[in-house]
Amino acid sequence: MPKILGIDLGTTNSCMAVIEGGQPKVIENKEGARTTPSVVAASKTGERLVGQLAKRQSVVNPENTLYSVKRLIGRRWADSEVQHDLKVLPYKVGQQGAGVKVVMGAKDHTPQEISAMVLQKLKADAEAFLGEPVTEAVITVPAYFDDSQRQATKDAGEIAGLKVSRIINEPTAAALAYGFDKKKGGKIAVYDLGGGTFDVSVLDIADDTVEVKATNGDTHLGGDDFDRRVIAWVIAEFKKQEGIDLSKDILALQRIKEAAEKAKIELSTSVETEINQPFITSDAAGPKHLVMKITRAKLEELVGDLVDKTLEPCRKALADAKLGVGDIAEVVMVGGMTRMPLVLQTVEKFFGKKPNISVNPDEVVAIGAAVQAGVLQGERDMAADNKPLGRFMLDGIPPAPRGVPQI
Repeated sequence: MPKILGIDLGTTNSCMAVIEGGQPKVIENKEGARTTPSVVAASKTGERLVGQLAKRQSVVNPENTLYSVKRLIGRRWADSEVQHDLKVLPYKVGQQGAGVKVVMGAKDHTPQEISAMVLQKLKADAEAFLGEPVTEAVITVPAYFDDSQRQATKDAGEIAGLKVSRIINEPTAAALAYGFDKKKGGKIAVYDLGGGTFDVSVLDIADDTVEVKATNGDTHLGGDDFDRRVIAWVIAEFKKQEGIDLSKDILALQRIKEAAEKAKIELSTSVETEINQPFITSDAAGPKHLVMKITRAKLEELVGDLVDKTLEPCRKALADAKLGVGDIAEVVMVGGMTRMPLVLQTVEKFFGKKPNISVNPDEVVAIGAAVQAGVLQGERDMAADNKPLGRFMLDGIPPAPRGVPQI
């Protein structure tokens, strides 16, 4: 039976997994990485670049490099979110009917078409890895996505040549990856700090069901904001040392952007790291090298307010779910930024318990999507031979508490 791919189609990065031998397995892309940047670009020669290749040239080719397209998918032109994004995205976003279009290489595309290009790469890389065709997928979306955004995500999958057998919520996928659906019920919080967005969801798990009780967040807070703080600090320090402002030098900026992201990641496991970019620029005296140390304490000083900004959505989500922090049995961490020690300490202090980071936070949502795909393939004990053959509408049942209606 062909495998169903579990896909976390992220704002900044995407990840994919399948069930092999009853266990979820993350699939590496052709570059050997376990995550793929959700970035598409048209190069100066008109070649389409997807993933790391597109990301690598984003600063030198900003008007033809499309990223964070997930912010626009399924949205109407009049939406306040779209109007906000128009001000911050470097590429052209326009109106197409009531919806949105983006421009890349002088061609108009819908956000669905751009997302489909990312999905096509994931599909091709999965086929190369597995050595067999992949035609079906389970794709995750944020819990707050409305019907239009969910349908647009499904459309993107179909444009990419994938039958989307299920769209599931990202926090639900995280719960499935941890196997909470098979454990004794309870309330869990999913704290998801990714590259471009922050979400917190409160889930109620009982009787093999996962229900999203409340969700909140900030769609413009993520790892990219942390990177920008480090980049600004590096530019300011270099100006102090050498009297040269690198903020207008796009080739230098591309290198600083990559070095800042790398330093931020390294400071999750080290207390100090070095940013070293030789021949970053030159003046009349000759070439200049960028060499500076940054400590974890300096990083925390630069981004502390961003970490604190995640707490208000946590308070609001708990209030919406009519729960206190003491009602939360487990806090699950999702997204690469949750590896940062300051984030872990802040979350532990707020919830009064150590957050669970035992499943790789970059991969947990894709793993959960693969677990759901395994259910659809009948690979779970509870769902033997559960390959869907069709759908039907079961209606006429009056609303009642869970477990009361008997069919």
